[in-house]
Amino acid sequence: MIRVLVADDQHLVRGSFRVLVDSAPDLEVVGEAANGAEAVELARSEHPDVVLMDIRMPDMDGIEATRRISAAPQTPGVRVLILTTFDLDEYVFSALHAGASGFLLKDTRPTELLTAIRIVASGDALLAPGITRRLIEKFVRRPQGRSGTAPAVADTTEREREVLTLVGLGLSNNEIAQELHVSLSTAKTHVGRLLMKLGARDRAQLVIAAYDAGLVQPAPGAGRPGR
Repeated sequence: MIRVLVADDQHLVRGSFRVLVDSAPDLEVVGEAANGAEAVELARSEHPDVVLMDIRMPDMDGIEATRRISAAPQTPGVRVLILTTFDLDEYVFSALHAGASGFLLKDTRPTELLTAIRIVASGDALLAPGITRRLIEKFVRRPQGRSGTAPAVADTTEREREVLTLVGLGLSNNEIAQELHVSLSTAKTHVGRLLMKLGARDRAQLVIAAYDAGLVQPAPGAGRPGR
């Protein structure tokens, strides 16, 4: 059973998510939080597998709550799925940096939300390719932009950097395997080694590492043809 904590300052929204999540035979809501501080407290006491985290909340926002949950030794296996109203929410990138495993739009179909929870609970990241590219394009225009090639990335092999670049573009393991003409198991092995070498907790942090290292050069309208 996948245990879910819902954090949103709107009671009606929390109630709706509870009904939806509890309707799935393999999911259950173990708590509701009206702000970030409550989310942190409940994450530590209930040890959910996934936190559905709103960004804009009173007292403590979802970004700070995500940072505290991801960093706390009491909640090592708790993963955060950010819920946002807009796919270019200015806070989403900060939330991913804080340790979130991905983000999802609030108008997502109910079945897709349940699938997203399962994906994040399994240890994967939920980053829609198109949304990811647009988000990063916005980020790199900022003066603080990318931080340059990190030493950890510099220690990776040429093939691993190729894989990291494709991860940064939002490609799945299947798509990476097709792009590099390798087997799916080989693609998974490369991603696994990158997680270990870069000390990343999940795929979302690999995406951040790729952009911070400058391996991806996004521009308005950039992206892979047909994607």
